[in-house]
Amino acid sequence: MTSSEQPELTDGTVTVRAERSGAGGRPTGFAIERDGRRVGSLDLEPVAEGTGRLTWRLDREQRGRGSASRAVRLVTDWALTERGQRGGGLQRVEAHVAPDHEAALRIATRAGLRREGLNRLADPGGDDPTGFVVLARVATDPPLSDPAAFRALLNSFLPRKRAISQMLIRDGDGRVLLCRLTYKNDWDLPGGVVEVGESPQLAVAREVSEELDLTIEAGDLLLTDWLPPWGGWDDALCLVFDGGTHDKAIIAQVVREEREIREVAFCTVEEVRERAADFTARRVEAALAAASDRIPRYTESGR
Repeated sequence: MTSSEQPELTDGTVTVRAERSGAGGRPTGFAIERDGRRVGSLDLEPVAEGTGRLTWRLDREQRGRGSASRAVRLVTDWALTERGQRGGGLQRVEAHVAPDHEAALRIATRAGLRREGLNRLADPGGDDPTGFVVLARVATDPPLSDPAAFRALLNSFLPRKRAISQMLIRDGDGRVLLCRLTYKNDWDLPGGVVEVGESPQLAVAREVSEELDLTIEAGDLLLTDWLPPWGGWDDALCLVFDGGTHDKAIIAQVVREEREIREVAFCTVEEVRERAADFTARRVEAALAAASDRIPRYTESGR
Protein backbone atom coordinates (compact mmCIF):
# COMPACT_ATOMS: atom_id res chain seq x y z
CA MET A 1 0.00 0.00 0.00
CA THR A 2 1.48 3.32 -1.06
CA SER A 3 1.23 6.51 0.96
CA SER A 4 -1.38 7.79 -1.48
CA GLU A 5 -3.51 4.76 -0.63
CA GLN A 6 -3.32 5.27 3.13
CA PRO A 7 -6.93 5.27 4.40
CA GLU A 8 -8.80 8.36 5.48
CA LEU A 9 -11.87 7.28 7.43
CA THR A 10 -14.73 9.47 8.62
CA ASP A 11 -18.25 9.21 9.99
CA GLY A 12 -18.96 12.88 9.46
CA THR A 13 -17.91 13.86 12.98
CA VAL A 14 -14.54 12.21 13.49
CA THR A 15 -11.86 11.62 10.86
CA VAL A 16 -9.09 9.05 11.21
CA ARG A 17 -6.02 9.36 8.99
CA ALA A 18 -3.29 6.76 8.65
CA GLU A 19 0.08 8.33 9.43
CA ARG A 20 2.38 5.39 10.07
CA SER A 21 2.82 2.00 8.42
CA GLY A 22 4.51 -1.20 9.39
CA ALA A 23 5.74 -4.17 7.39
CA GLY A 24 4.35 -4.38 3.89
CA GLY A 25 2.89 -0.90 4.12
CA ARG A 26 0.18 -2.01 6.55
CA PRO A 27 -1.21 1.02 8.44
CA THR A 28 -0.42 0.78 12.14
CA GLY A 29 -0.72 4.38 13.37
CA PHE A 30 -3.61 6.80 12.92
CA ALA A 31 -4.37 10.40 13.84
CA ILE A 32 -7.82 11.15 15.29
CA GLU A 33 -9.25 14.49 14.11
CA ARG A 34 -12.37 16.39 15.08
CA ASP A 35 -13.50 19.89 14.12
CA GLY A 36 -10.46 20.25 11.88
CA ARG A 37 -7.86 19.56 14.54
CA ARG A 38 -5.93 16.57 15.84
CA VAL A 39 -7.40 15.37 19.13
CA GLY A 40 -5.66 12.04 19.66
CA SER A 41 -4.06 8.98 18.13
CA LEU A 42 -4.79 5.30 17.63
CA ASP A 43 -2.49 2.34 17.01
CA LEU A 44 -3.41 -0.98 15.40
CA GLU A 45 -0.35 -3.16 15.85
CA PRO A 46 -0.09 -6.71 14.49
CA VAL A 47 0.31 -9.22 17.34
CA ALA A 48 -0.35 -12.52 15.53
CA GLU A 49 -1.25 -13.75 12.07
CA GLY A 50 -4.45 -11.96 11.09
CA THR A 51 -4.79 -10.21 14.47
CA GLY A 52 -4.30 -6.55 15.31
CA ARG A 53 -4.40 -4.97 18.77
CA LEU A 54 -5.86 -1.53 19.35
CA THR A 55 -4.62 1.16 21.71
CA TRP A 56 -5.76 4.76 21.69
CA ARG A 57 -5.06 8.08 23.38
CA LEU A 58 -7.21 11.20 23.43
CA ASP A 59 -6.31 14.72 24.53
CA ARG A 60 -7.66 15.25 28.04
CA GLU A 61 -9.88 18.20 27.09
CA GLN A 62 -11.43 16.14 24.29
CA ARG A 63 -12.59 13.26 26.46
CA GLY A 64 -16.27 12.54 27.04
CA ARG A 65 -17.40 13.58 23.53
CA GLY A 66 -17.42 10.11 21.95
CA SER A 67 -14.41 10.76 19.71
CA ALA A 68 -12.44 7.72 20.85
CA SER A 69 -15.31 5.25 20.39
CA ARG A 70 -16.00 6.70 16.92
CA ALA A 71 -12.35 6.35 15.96
CA VAL A 72 -12.08 2.79 17.29
CA ARG A 73 -15.20 1.80 15.38
CA LEU A 74 -13.99 3.43 12.14
CA VAL A 75 -10.63 1.66 12.23
CA THR A 76 -12.13 -1.67 13.32
CA ASP A 77 -14.79 -1.53 10.59
CA TRP A 78 -12.12 -0.71 8.02
CA ALA A 79 -9.67 -3.39 9.18
CA LEU A 80 -12.27 -6.17 9.04
CA THR A 81 -13.82 -5.25 5.69
CA GLU A 82 -12.61 -6.45 2.32
CA ARG A 83 -10.91 -3.11 1.73
CA GLY A 84 -9.10 -3.25 5.02
CA GLN A 85 -8.13 -6.88 4.57
CA ARG A 86 -6.45 -6.00 1.30
CA GLY A 87 -4.44 -3.46 3.26
CA GLY A 88 -3.79 -5.50 6.36
CA GLY A 89 -5.21 -8.99 6.11
CA LEU A 90 -6.85 -8.79 9.54
CA GLN A 91 -9.47 -11.27 10.64
CA ARG A 92 -9.53 -10.13 14.27
CA VAL A 93 -9.19 -6.79 16.04
CA GLU A 94 -8.78 -6.84 19.82
CA ALA A 95 -8.13 -4.57 22.77
CA HIS A 96 -6.70 -5.28 26.22
CA VAL A 97 -8.20 -3.04 28.90
CA ALA A 98 -7.56 -2.89 32.64
CA PRO A 99 -10.60 -4.25 34.53
CA ASP A 100 -11.10 -0.99 36.43
CA HIS A 101 -10.66 1.30 33.39
CA GLU A 102 -14.38 1.92 32.92
CA ALA A 103 -13.98 4.66 30.31
CA ALA A 104 -11.85 2.46 28.05
CA LEU A 105 -14.24 -0.48 28.51
CA ARG A 106 -17.13 1.76 27.42
CA ILE A 107 -15.20 2.98 24.39
CA ALA A 108 -14.39 -0.55 23.23
CA THR A 109 -17.94 -1.75 23.81
CA ARG A 110 -19.51 1.19 21.97
CA ALA A 111 -17.20 0.43 19.07
CA GLY A 112 -18.66 -3.08 18.91
CA LEU A 113 -15.86 -5.10 20.51
CA ARG A 114 -17.32 -8.02 22.44
CA ARG A 115 -16.05 -8.86 25.90
CA GLU A 116 -14.41 -12.28 25.69
CA GLY A 117 -13.08 -12.69 29.22
CA LEU A 118 -10.57 -11.70 31.86
CA ASN A 119 -6.92 -12.66 31.46
CA ARG A 120 -5.64 -12.75 35.02
CA LEU A 121 -1.96 -12.64 34.07
CA ALA A 122 -0.20 -9.33 33.66
CA ASP A 123 -0.26 -7.88 30.16
CA PRO A 124 3.37 -7.64 28.97
CA GLY A 125 3.95 -3.99 28.24
CA GLY A 126 0.52 -3.08 29.59
CA ASP A 127 -0.39 -0.61 32.28
CA ASP A 128 -2.14 -3.05 34.61
CA PRO A 129 0.10 -5.52 36.48
CA THR A 130 -2.73 -7.81 37.59
CA GLY A 131 -4.56 -8.65 34.36
CA PHE A 132 -6.76 -7.30 31.61
CA VAL A 133 -10.14 -7.67 29.95
CA VAL A 134 -10.00 -9.01 26.39
CA LEU A 135 -12.47 -7.45 23.92
CA ALA A 136 -12.57 -8.21 20.21
CA ARG A 137 -14.40 -8.22 16.91
CA VAL A 138 -13.75 -10.75 14.16
CA ALA A 139 -14.42 -10.54 10.45
CA THR A 140 -17.27 -13.08 10.65
CA ASP A 141 -19.23 -11.06 13.22
CA PRO A 142 -22.41 -9.53 11.74
CA PRO A 143 -22.20 -5.81 10.95
CA LEU A 144 -23.12 -3.51 13.83
CA SER A 145 -26.19 -2.40 11.88
CA ASP A 146 -27.57 -5.94 12.28
CA PRO A 147 -29.76 -6.31 15.42
CA ALA A 148 -28.10 -9.67 16.06
CA ALA A 149 -24.75 -7.92 16.45
CA PHE A 150 -26.15 -5.59 19.10
CA ARG A 151 -27.70 -8.48 21.02
CA ALA A 152 -24.45 -10.45 20.87
CA LEU A 153 -22.56 -7.39 22.10
CA LEU A 154 -24.88 -6.97 25.08
CA ASN A 155 -24.72 -10.69 25.79
CA SER A 156 -20.92 -10.49 25.98
CA PHE A 157 -20.82 -8.13 28.95
CA LEU A 158 -24.18 -8.22 30.75
CA PRO A 159 -24.08 -10.14 34.05
CA ARG A 160 -24.53 -13.89 33.98
CA LYS A 161 -25.71 -15.81 37.02
CA ARG A 162 -25.04 -19.47 37.73
CA ALA A 163 -28.14 -21.68 38.03
CA ILE A 164 -28.35 -24.91 40.02
CA SER A 165 -31.27 -27.30 39.66
CA GLN A 166 -32.23 -29.73 42.41
CA MET A 167 -35.02 -32.24 42.86
CA LEU A 168 -37.18 -32.88 45.91
CA ILE A 169 -37.88 -36.65 45.95
CA ARG A 170 -39.94 -38.06 48.83
CA ASP A 171 -41.05 -41.50 50.00
CA GLY A 172 -44.42 -42.48 51.40
CA ASP A 173 -43.37 -41.49 54.91
CA GLY A 174 -42.48 -37.94 53.85
CA ARG A 175 -38.74 -38.49 54.03
CA VAL A 176 -36.48 -36.69 51.55
CA LEU A 177 -33.86 -38.27 49.30
CA LEU A 178 -30.45 -36.82 50.08
CA CYS A 179 -27.00 -37.49 48.62
CA ARG A 180 -23.71 -37.40 50.44
CA LEU A 181 -21.25 -35.87 47.99
CA THR A 182 -17.62 -36.85 47.44
CA TYR A 183 -16.34 -33.25 47.44
CA LYS A 184 -17.90 -32.22 50.78
CA ASN A 185 -18.96 -33.95 53.98
CA ASP A 186 -22.50 -32.67 54.30
CA TRP A 187 -25.50 -33.96 52.37
CA ASP A 188 -27.59 -32.25 49.70
CA LEU A 189 -30.54 -32.70 47.37
CA PRO A 190 -29.77 -34.49 44.07
CA GLY A 191 -29.09 -32.15 41.16
CA GLY A 192 -26.38 -29.96 39.74
CA VAL A 193 -25.35 -26.98 37.66
CA VAL A 194 -27.46 -26.07 34.65
CA GLU A 195 -25.42 -26.10 31.43
CA VAL A 196 -25.35 -23.09 29.11
CA GLY A 197 -28.47 -23.12 26.94
CA GLU A 198 -30.08 -25.92 28.96
CA SER A 199 -33.54 -25.88 30.49
CA PRO A 200 -33.28 -25.97 34.32
CA GLN A 201 -36.19 -28.43 34.44
CA LEU A 202 -34.49 -30.79 31.99
CA ALA A 203 -31.14 -30.26 33.66
CA VAL A 204 -32.24 -31.66 37.01
CA ALA A 205 -33.73 -34.76 35.41
CA ARG A 206 -30.43 -35.23 33.53
CA GLU A 207 -28.43 -34.85 36.74
CA VAL A 208 -30.59 -37.38 38.61
CA SER A 209 -30.16 -39.81 35.73
CA GLU A 210 -26.39 -39.31 35.55
CA GLU A 211 -25.70 -39.37 39.29
CA LEU A 212 -28.27 -41.93 40.51
CA ASP A 213 -29.37 -43.78 37.35
CA LEU A 214 -32.99 -42.91 38.17
CA THR A 215 -35.43 -41.73 35.51
CA ILE A 216 -37.65 -39.19 37.23
CA GLU A 217 -39.36 -36.37 35.40
CA ALA A 218 -39.07 -32.98 37.07
CA GLY A 219 -42.45 -31.56 38.01
CA ASP A 220 -43.43 -28.07 39.13
CA LEU A 221 -40.93 -25.52 40.39
CA LEU A 222 -41.27 -25.45 44.19
CA LEU A 223 -38.56 -23.05 45.29
CA THR A 224 -36.23 -20.38 43.99
CA ASP A 225 -33.41 -19.95 46.48
CA TRP A 226 -30.77 -17.24 46.01
CA LEU A 227 -27.34 -18.32 47.23
CA PRO A 228 -25.01 -15.44 48.18
CA PRO A 229 -21.28 -15.60 47.36
CA TRP A 230 -19.61 -18.18 49.57
CA GLY A 231 -16.27 -19.99 49.88
CA GLY A 232 -14.88 -18.88 46.52
CA TRP A 233 -18.17 -19.34 44.66
CA ASP A 234 -20.04 -16.50 42.97
CA ASP A 235 -23.69 -16.09 43.87
CA ALA A 236 -26.22 -18.40 42.20
CA LEU A 237 -29.89 -19.26 41.89
CA CYS A 238 -30.93 -22.69 43.13
CA LEU A 239 -34.18 -23.98 41.61
CA VAL A 240 -35.86 -26.90 43.38
CA PHE A 241 -38.30 -28.95 41.29
CA ASP A 242 -40.86 -31.46 42.51
CA GLY A 243 -39.71 -35.03 41.95
CA GLY A 244 -42.87 -36.53 43.42
CA THR A 245 -43.46 -39.30 45.97
CA HIS A 246 -42.03 -42.78 45.37
CA ASP A 247 -41.88 -46.13 47.09
CA LYS A 248 -38.93 -46.28 49.46
CA ALA A 249 -37.74 -49.35 47.54
CA ILE A 250 -36.55 -46.96 44.82
CA ILE A 251 -33.38 -46.58 46.84
CA ALA A 252 -32.38 -50.11 45.76
CA GLN A 253 -32.49 -49.01 42.11
CA VAL A 254 -29.89 -46.31 42.62
CA VAL A 255 -26.59 -46.74 40.81
CA ARG A 256 -24.28 -44.08 42.23
CA GLU A 257 -21.91 -42.04 40.10
CA GLU A 258 -19.04 -42.84 42.42
CA ARG A 259 -16.92 -39.83 41.43
CA GLU A 260 -19.63 -37.56 42.86
CA ILE A 261 -21.92 -39.54 45.17
CA ARG A 262 -20.78 -41.41 48.29
CA GLU A 263 -24.11 -42.38 49.75
CA VAL A 264 -27.87 -41.97 49.17
CA ALA A 265 -30.63 -42.20 51.74
CA PHE A 266 -34.18 -41.11 52.53
CA CYS A 267 -33.97 -38.76 55.51
CA THR A 268 -36.45 -37.34 57.98
CA VAL A 269 -36.48 -33.58 58.52
CA GLU A 270 -34.51 -34.13 61.72
CA GLU A 271 -31.88 -36.15 59.82
CA VAL A 272 -31.72 -33.46 57.15
CA ARG A 273 -30.88 -30.92 59.84
CA GLU A 274 -28.19 -33.23 61.24
CA ARG A 275 -26.55 -34.16 57.92
CA ALA A 276 -26.93 -31.08 55.75
CA ALA A 277 -25.47 -27.60 56.03
CA ASP A 278 -27.84 -25.21 57.76
CA PHE A 279 -28.70 -23.31 54.55
CA THR A 280 -29.38 -26.61 52.76
CA ALA A 281 -31.65 -27.78 55.57
CA ARG A 282 -33.57 -24.49 55.37
CA ARG A 283 -33.92 -24.94 51.60
CA VAL A 284 -35.25 -28.48 52.01
CA GLU A 285 -37.82 -27.39 54.59
CA ALA A 286 -38.95 -24.48 52.40
CA ALA A 287 -39.32 -26.84 49.43
CA LEU A 288 -41.32 -29.30 51.55
CA ALA A 289 -43.65 -26.50 52.62
CA ALA A 290 -44.11 -25.43 49.00
CA ALA A 291 -44.87 -29.01 47.96
CA SER A 292 -47.40 -29.32 50.80
CA ASP A 293 -49.45 -26.23 50.01
CA ARG A 294 -48.64 -26.11 46.27
CA ILE A 295 -47.46 -22.49 46.53
CA PRO A 296 -43.99 -21.82 45.03
CA ARG A 297 -41.65 -19.91 47.32
CA TYR A 298 -38.68 -17.56 47.03
CA THR A 299 -35.95 -17.62 49.67
CA GLU A 300 -32.42 -16.30 50.15
CA SER A 301 -30.06 -18.90 51.60
CA GLY A 302 -33.17 -20.81 52.59
CA ARG A 303 -34.69 -17.95 54.55
